[in-house]
Amino acid sequence: MNMSSTAAVAVVAIGLVFLTFAGQCSGALEVGFYRGKCGRFVDVEGIVAGVVRTKFFRDRTIAAALIRMQFHDCFVNGCDASILLDGSASEKTAPPNLSVRGFDIIDTAKTAVESVCRGVVSCADIIAIATREAVYLSGGGRYNVQTGRRDGLISLAANVDLPAPSISVPDSIAAFARKGLNMTDMVHLLGGHTVGVAHCFLFQDRLYNFQNTGKPDPDMNVALLERLRRICPQNSAGTNATNLDQNPQSSFIVDNSFYKEIVARRGILQIDQELALDPITQATVTALANNSTNSFATKFGQAMVKLGAVEVLTGSQGEIRRSCLAVNKPGFLTFN
Repeated sequence: MNMSSTAAVAVVAIGLVFLTFAGQCSGALEVGFYRGKCGRFVDVEGIVAGVVRTKFFRDRTIAAALIRMQFHDCFVNGCDASILLDGSASEKTAPPNLSVRGFDIIDTAKTAVESVCRGVVSCADIIAIATREAVYLSGGGRYNVQTGRRDGLISLAANVDLPAPSISVPDSIAAFARKGLNMTDMVHLLGGHTVGVAHCFLFQDRLYNFQNTGKPDPDMNVALLERLRRICPQNSAGTNATNLDQNPQSSFIVDNSFYKEIVARRGILQIDQELALDPITQATVTALANNSTNSFATKFGQAMVKLGAVEVLTGSQGEIRRSCLAVNKPGFLTFN
């Protein structure tokens, strides 16, 4: 692989519900890590939140974009902001990441933070803080974000290996387990599909040729099947999209509606629908569908905290990037 400066980034030498997880700490991560590190009156999380709020009130879809960004980042090299690095063969260029959005929000937040606190706040932490704020603005819980991550030095498209939309429940459980996340965490994190869309090419086989049967997926609600066939004509390019949560009153709200939809066989992605049908996950899904939105908000927040602690860099590991798009040049000092 060509590891020139234009190639992959490589190692560089030399509102609604307020949740508190008191005492939670993962390694060197902690709630309020930046308190006092940027001066008495600088509120790092508040600065990032302000950037997210400004963007959110113009575009509510950023909640789904940021949830997806954090998941895609953490599932590759851990939560190290490697997904943000530019490069001709960086993670950004991998097929699953070509439609990832929200980089501009992270860049704007980084610029705002650097203007008052240079070389202290990591891009990895900004992703976690921004995502939490977007979840809260979308009606989810305002869970406490653990901070103290440092930024990674490696970003390779070849390392991107994310669970496919058609993955089975047992295989999905195994993929999450490799990241230290259990079955319940998986079900809660996939509840992030309460917001966002899926393009037709990700589920078109369910409409016309499920598992090479020449027939649609028998587990799909018939009315939904007819609607999706109008959105995704057979043999089309698959570029049209539909909401992952098919409840039109809830498609932009972080709540438990997604689980109610998949229990009613109105799941879009194959893995989403199978969560409600597989004996391993069925009881968990049913409970989430029947419980209150506040209950889901708590569980989703806890799962996001666990996701945010996957394979993090702390202490002297990695670096604090000056720009989220590139690793630092030699000689740039950080103070975290």
